[in-house]
Amino acid sequence: MHIVLSNSSALPIYEQIKEQIKAQILSGELCENEMLPSLRQLAKDLKISVLTTTRAYSELDEEGYITSRHGKGFFVMPSGSDLLREQLIKEVESNLNNAIMAARRASMTGEELIKLLKLLQEVADD
Repeated sequence: MHIVLSNSSALPIYEQIKEQIKAQILSGELCENEMLPSLRQLAKDLKISVLTTTRAYSELDEEGYITSRHGKGFFVMPSGSDLLREQLIKEVESNLNNAIMAARRASMTGEELIKLLKLLQEVADD
């Protein structure tokens, strides 16, 4: 897991951590059931307070991205979890909305856009 903190960011540090972990989960960089660094280890690695890492992990847990296993640590939720699946669907919707706007700018018809989506899905399935 790779996290880069920025002092010049408008986001608080815990939010930067949370957003970067979420992005790594959604992209598949962090795999389901993968163990995350302990709160203390992450705080040590990033040279920040354990309270800050605790807040980031707590919010990720509440949002359904990670889960705490008593005595074992924090793990990435399986992709079958309802909350994580909902977040992935939300990401798909956002990307499709962007594609629709780009298609409109390119004067593509709905049929052309659907045909392109089906073609891209076939290529991805191969």
